[in-house]
Amino acid sequence: MLFDLRARGRRRTIQTIYLGLAILMGGGLVLFGIGSDQGSGIVDGIIGEGSSSSATESIDNRIDAQLDRVRANPRDAEAFAQLAILRYQRAGIDGVTDTGTYTEDGKRRLGLAASAWERHLALEPDEPNARAANLMSQAYAPQALNDLPKAVQAKQIVTAAEDPPNSNQFAQLAQLAYQAGDTRVGDLAATRAVDLAPESDRKALREALQGLKAQGAAQAAPEPGPEPAGQ
Repeated sequence: MLFDLRARGRRRTIQTIYLGLAILMGGGLVLFGIGSDQGSGIVDGIIGEGSSSSATESIDNRIDAQLDRVRANPRDAEAFAQLAILRYQRAGIDGVTDTGTYTEDGKRRLGLAASAWERHLALEPDEPNARAANLMSQAYAPQALNDLPKAVQAKQIVTAAEDPPNSNQFAQLAQLAYQAGDTRVGDLAATRAVDLAPESDRKALREALQGLKAQGAAQAAPEPGPEPAGQ
């Protein structure tokens, strides 16, 4: 058994580790901005904006105003980052199913957010917007746009911006990288996550990350072909 629930403080340790790992696998990456104060996920976007028609109208108006800003100054990288954030939040208001996956309209709106985010990056800001990066790492997740290499890229921006560095964010980066088949980045992030974790938690975290690496490798393995016909 990996954890002794009766031991003092172990329940909190489990929460710390698995909010960024186990929940991530079940859709938490899409629904929550886990482990960071850089930004929030769909749920926070809904809470911040409300779910009524007036809230939808409010964020639509904000998107329109932000579009005016980027049209007026198409070299303003930060304006595109803010547009990506707003579009991501808009996708979460009525574009998510009860199971945490996106509807087709939700994915379409996430695609618009991704376009704004990629324009932000193309303008080569000195420091990419970490809050937008955190949200986009969720937008590119399997339950959403399903573009894991871009999710890894966005999460790398988040981990680089964290001050002080955050063990949970590096653990999430490791998981995304393993899912994407990028074991080099996954191993580097996993090592950093373990190093940053409290000493009492390192063994459990290392084992959890090793399990995620094995799971990612199994998912990436090709399906066996049919047995050759007998002569």
